[in-house]
Amino acid sequence: MQARVVHPDESDEFATPERCSILETWRDGDVSIARARVEPGVTTQLHSLDVDERYLIVSGTGVVSVGDVTPTEVGPGDVVAIPAGVAQRIENTGEDDLVFRRGSAVPRAWNCMSPATSATTVTSSIDQ
Repeated sequence: MQARVVHPDESDEFATPERCSILETWRDGDVSIARARVEPGVTTQLHSLDVDERYLIVSGTGVVSVGDVTPTEVGPGDVVAIPAGVAQRIENTGEDDLVFRRGSAVPRAWNCMSPATSATTVTSSIDQ
C-alpha cells in the first residue's frame, strides 16, 4: 500500500437492489470501504452478502435487524457486526438520511430475500 489521500467522486454513488445507495470510497485488493445511505422512511430489503461486514453509523437514526439479534436502535458512533451470509436490514426511523460506513471484503453478490425469505443472487455493481 502507498500513502495517499482519496477523494471519492459523488457521481459514482449507485442504488442497490436492497434500497440503499452506496458510494465505494476505498478499494485496495479485496478490502472495500463504502458510504451507505438510506433515505428517511425506507427499510432496506432483507438481504445477505457473501462477506463479513461492519457498519459505523455516521448520522441519522434507525433500527437494524441482523440474524437472530433483537432489532436494535442505532445512531451516530454505533457499530454493527454482520457475519457473512446472515440476513440483515436497516430501517431509517429519522427525518434525515441514515448514513453509515461499511467495511468489508469486496462483496461479490447480494442475496436479496423476498418477504418469504427466498434468496436471489444479484451481481455487485462494485465489481463491474
